Amino acid sequence: MSGARPGKRWVLMFDGDLQSIVDDLAERLHRSVAIDDPSIRLLAASRHFGDEDPVRVSSVLNRAVESPMVDRLLALGIARWTAPGVVHVEGTRPRLCAPVRCSGMLLGYLWLIDEHGVFSEAELTAAAEAAAAAGTVLYRGLLLRERTKARHEGILRELVSPDTAVRAQAIEDLRAEQLFDEDRAHFTVLAVQCRTAAPPQQVAFEAAIEDGVRAVTDDVALMVANPSRGWILLVQRQPPARTLVESVAERITSRFQRLTDRDSRPVFGLGGTVTRLDAVLTSHQQAFLAARAALLLPGIGAVARWGELGPYELLLKLPMDDLLSTAQVPALAAIEREDGHHVLLDTLTEFFDRGGNIRRTADSLHIHRATLYQRLKRVEQITGYSLDNGDDRLALHLGLKLRAIAAAYRRQLGD
Repeated sequence: MSGARPGKRWVLMFDGDLQSIVDDLAERLHRSVAIDDPSIRLLAASRHFGDEDPVRVSSVLNRAVESPMVDRLLALGIARWTAPGVVHVEGTRPRLCAPVRCSGMLLGYLWLIDEHGVFSEAELTAAAEAAAAAGTVLYRGLLLRERTKARHEGILRELVSPDTAVRAQAIEDLRAEQLFDEDRAHFTVLAVQCRTAAPPQQVAFEAAIEDGVRAVTDDVALMVANPSRGWILLVQRQPPARTLVESVAERITSRFQRLTDRDSRPVFGLGGTVTRLDAVLTSHQQAFLAARAALLLPGIGAVARWGELGPYELLLKLPMDDLLSTAQVPALAAIEREDGHHVLLDTLTEFFDRGGNIRRTADSLHIHRATLYQRLKRVEQITGYSLDNGDDRLALHLGLKLRAIAAAYRRQLGD
């Protein structure tokens, strides 16, 4: 491997561009140089000098390395480093890792490769100087992106304001930003709800949503993030495909779990697609109602889609106090008093969920049809309702749905 003589020092001149920093250092040291962001995603790379290994080649081709390798690198504690050091990870050549920092903030890593992991003092100094210059560039870019992001988030918040005049101004401001072409006329809100609003998760939650936005490559995605809930506005030429929504949700979930703990999962609500900016408020409301369904009713799944929630779309619109009081259905309370083990309530729930089909209900409950008929007859005797009467069936069915939501609310309040 070619390289400069030990002990030699360089005076490095940078013009403020990240790529020029990488290229200049590589030419002076005759080594391959790369800079990654804090998640080990490639930001800039020099040409190779014959010192690359498969991990470096994969990083250049894919703009990132595989998750297991990322985990092994971060497990070395490099995120806490304040000076260059050499890392040894099985399956790769030794690397010099120079943390890229500015104003005390970790912004990335600068990497050099050596077959033997030997770097001169002058090379360490040059790498540290280049990392410092890169830190300044990235910090300036971060400030600019944060200002832009804050401006866009402010516009999006006003876009879903209850005030008509505020929404109208937000539409004008959004069009002035020229973030998307006029032919992208399908707008859909994807809500993201954190299961807990614990402060230590706020940064992880926002970072995870940002990662989800990156999954939208062919269209436009704008985001708003609060401590425990956020949303993404998908701007597309057609309504979002299920695969895209699932990809965004999976990416957000994966990043959030990596940054917090493996048991913590956000939930998602997809609103209906609208074709006017002044109707985004509707999609936003639907998305968060759907997310509430996913949060309260695990059986729905992690991604709830408006238009697929049946009666819950109506019931979830009720204020919590009204819902809790309405859920106290006298007929169901009477069944509960007579049936301490909830056998009748569970049977009735399954009966309605199976569309009133006797055979499928009996098979699901693993009971004989005669037993099912006996239980349903007992329900009619207790309540005075007839399961052959459409209004009676509707009252009992909605009552069961209300009880399920109310129980979920109470569990959430208890948490």
